[in-house]
Amino acid sequence: MVQNYVFPATVSEAVTVLSTNRGKARIIAGGTDLMLELQDGKNTCDVLVDLTQIAELKNITEENGFIRIGASVTHAQAAKSELVLKHAPALAQACRKVGSLQIRNMGTIIGNIVTGNPAADAAVALACLETTAEITTQEGMQTMPLEDMYAGVCLSCIDSCCQVVTHVRFPVKQKGQGSAYLRMEQRKALALPMLAVSAMVELDGDAFKWARVLIAPVGAGPQHALDAEEFLKGAPVTSATMTEAGQLARNQAMFRSSAIRGSKEYRMGVLPVFIERVLQAAVEDARKA
Repeated sequence: MVQNYVFPATVSEAVTVLSTNRGKARIIAGGTDLMLELQDGKNTCDVLVDLTQIAELKNITEENGFIRIGASVTHAQAAKSELVLKHAPALAQACRKVGSLQIRNMGTIIGNIVTGNPAADAAVALACLETTAEITTQEGMQTMPLEDMYAGVCLSCIDSCCQVVTHVRFPVKQKGQGSAYLRMEQRKALALPMLAVSAMVELDGDAFKWARVLIAPVGAGPQHALDAEEFLKGAPVTSATMTEAGQLARNQAMFRSSAIRGSKEYRMGVLPVFIERVLQAAVEDARKA
């Protein structure tokens, strides 16, 4: 049962509170998942450590060739950010799909990652951007690639009793690069994605220099469509190329049937279409750069 609610003024203070309470404190920023877990008895703690009063965690900034997003940044904030719209349209598109208006106004980008949901919208989009997390503990700061943060389905490698994910960062977009995100859902709001895909590409004239293509949910976290990515290197930017990439992604995908997300067969059937569409959207974004 929560007995104390703390508003640290600095990251260092937040880490100290976690350390002092030895596993009985939890980080909260948006709280859209954590509060439900506490209510349902799936999570317990004596102390909640609220990050929303730490100034450095409230902003989206461009620093040393990276876009940095703080732990208190909400989906609504990211969806409207000029930096995100310019450098990571995939993330802006994903943030507009999260939950409901109320959840987008409260829920945070980093919270969307550390919950470990295999098809969390922001996480799928960030995966195609080569995102890295900045994690602070009593010992100091360390970094971890986003894709290494999953320990299993809905399980995170982050120990919320002693670690604070303060920021995520990804490289600024270069000329000829573009990104996009798409999802399929049963309804237009408050729905988990049946299928989520993201892509980032770099063009070299009329050919793909490289592409990153991510699919979810097909495992613990977003998964690369490796065969499609390899095929796209140096391939011409044509509808036929993107159609073939979709077929290769389908051949590699390992969906499971789910009462919530739909049958394996259905999602396998529509995946090539979504891969083709997300690549087309990423190419359009790249040609604007």
